[in-house]
Amino acid sequence: MVAPFRLDSLHEPAPSVPPPAPEHGRHAPRSHRRHRSRRRWPFLLALLLLVAGVGAFVGVRLHTPEPAPAVTSALTRTVRVPAKAVTLPWPTTGQGAVAVPSIGMTAASGPEKAAPVASLTKLMTAYVVLHDHPLALRQSGPTITVNQAELNDYESDTVNDDSNAQVTLNEQISEEDVLGGMLVHSADNYADLLATWDAGSIPLFVAKMNADAVRLGMHHSHFVDPSGVNPGSESTASDLLRVAALDMADPTFASMVSMSSITLPVAGTISTYTPMLGLQGVIGVKSGYTSQAGGGDVLAVDRTVHGKSVLLLAAVTGQTGPIVLAQAGLHALALVDAVAPLIGTTQVLAGHQVAAHVSEAGHRLAATTASSVSMLTWPGVSATRVFVPARHVADQARRGTPVGTVVVSLGSQRMAVPVLLEKDIPAQTLLRRIF
Repeated sequence: MVAPFRLDSLHEPAPSVPPPAPEHGRHAPRSHRRHRSRRRWPFLLALLLLVAGVGAFVGVRLHTPEPAPAVTSALTRTVRVPAKAVTLPWPTTGQGAVAVPSIGMTAASGPEKAAPVASLTKLMTAYVVLHDHPLALRQSGPTITVNQAELNDYESDTVNDDSNAQVTLNEQISEEDVLGGMLVHSADNYADLLATWDAGSIPLFVAKMNADAVRLGMHHSHFVDPSGVNPGSESTASDLLRVAALDMADPTFASMVSMSSITLPVAGTISTYTPMLGLQGVIGVKSGYTSQAGGGDVLAVDRTVHGKSVLLLAAVTGQTGPIVLAQAGLHALALVDAVAPLIGTTQVLAGHQVAAHVSEAGHRLAATTASSVSMLTWPGVSATRVFVPARHVADQARRGTPVGTVVVSLGSQRMAVPVLLEKDIPAQTLLRRIF
């Protein structure tokens, strides 16, 4: 029997069939390809940023200037000349000292004690005046007017038999002439005239003298007047040589003390009291005498030592006897004559000596002196050597390039020697340049 046909069977759901598995490869459905593409973007972006960062780093490294090579000294700072005992012909009375400014050497007869130094005080007076009112060589300088007080000072010196030079009321006299009269003829009234002109009064000027004495290291010196007539103006032989060395470095002062006489507008021609001037190379400086101080002389001599012109100074104070100035001058001359043969010459810097090291990118190269240096020396002195690096050294500097200078000093002697690279600074590779 045939089952009856039912119209509602046409609307029944089809049997359940599992969906096909997704295909792989380029035939995968588009939705799946989009999903995988989204997962790659973070990696690609990170890689792109990394490449860009490395490129930027390399660019900066290649365009950033490299730091200049470091240059450091390889020298010991001082070179000491061996000391040895030296015997000199010191005076048996008073005090004596000898100095060689170019070497920085000073020797004294023994423990020193301040004592009156008479007109040797005027060495400090001249120093203060020329410091305050510098005077070019052979220039007259400002004009000073003589007033009544200064005329009275001259008349008082005349009565007391003090060394003086004539002045008249309202006389116009140049700084050069007043200094010359004070230094050549040791005019006491000219010392007072300069002091009043410079500072306004003698006490104010004396204060300047003492302040400068402290600054110059004249620890045993104290002044109470600009002329030295007052026995309260005291010093020592060594202290006097400190100011005498500075005075002699001034061409105007040195020219004046070398003169045996000077001609002034009113005073006329007046002569020096310096006893040894012009003898055996003596070129100055100053003598002085009072009954309290005795006789004294500060003497300058020019000698040729090891082929070089050398200034030697000696000071002798406190001499007594009938010819005290001559006696002081002879003692001073004996001192410089004894010192000159004892001056030596010493090599204080060798040629081709390693003076510095140059460090750059892992390399350390030597730099050496271009020449040697020898200086005049005295037993026990020390030379100072200072390396001054160049402001800039190129990172590929070649052999022979200056990298600095060695400055060698001893006393007033001073020499500068270039310091040169011994080898080329190696060129950097690209990788070293970058990293």
